[in-house]
Amino acid sequence: MEYLKHYQPRNGFTKISTIGDGDLKLTEFGIINLKKGEEYNEKTGKSEVALIILGGKCSIAGNGFSFNHIGDRKDVFSGKPYTVYIPCGRNYRIVAEIDVEIAWTASPSTLKTEPYVIHPDQVKEAHLGKENYQRDAYLMLTDVFQSQHLFIGEAYVPSGNHASYPPHRHDFDNLPVEVDMEELYFFRFKPSQGYGVQKIYTDDRSIDYTCTVQQNDTTLIPRGYHPVINAPGYTMYYLWIMAGVNHRKFLSVIDPNHKWILEQK
Repeated sequence: MEYLKHYQPRNGFTKISTIGDGDLKLTEFGIINLKKGEEYNEKTGKSEVALIILGGKCSIAGNGFSFNHIGDRKDVFSGKPYTVYIPCGRNYRIVAEIDVEIAWTASPSTLKTEPYVIHPDQVKEAHLGKENYQRDAYLMLTDVFQSQHLFIGEAYVPSGNHASYPPHRHDFDNLPVEVDMEELYFFRFKPSQGYGVQKIYTDDRSIDYTCTVQQNDTTLIPRGYHPVINAPGYTMYYLWIMAGVNHRKFLSVIDPNHKWILEQK
């Protein structure tokens, strides 16, 4: 099974992963690049869709909704994002007001609700970890907002730090301790020639995978622990998209072999 996808930026829509890739059952992912004045028209069909503005500005409209002037930041290292949620059974049109780059994700859904925008001032901030396993996180589409499966955020990892560490998993529905949620990471680096190392492994080692991640790479995480390491000298960004089978909660279980690290003073 392959858990790493590469992407070379190009104009228009590029699907990076589809359901079945990496054994993901609920998550599809791609990138939309539009030049100023260009349009992209699509239907959500039998899926819910989330659009995360990585950089630039656009308007997004469809049957019964219109969101204008969406996007404030130049790129993913320049502030909080706008996120647009569009439920199943809707048409939508994106018009680039300036050059715009958008992360697209979709998940099978029957949820009937109205489209909405999550504005930057609605994004929650969190500082996670300590010492050399720190990261800052933006939480956008959380359980505060309506969605059948999606739970989305962004992470920023300082030079030489570990993230998603100590290693954690979210593989089983066992509230209030853990929920069953698959995940993917989409990476950017500053400067762009940076790199990191991603590991994905399960308790029984039925998955035991390690890869190098670079600019515009995506890792697919169907289950298991999934720590990532950033190379010294760089800032690592990753967009994380989780899809919960039955629940959408920011809950996870630490690998018992490494849980002692949290007990250190």
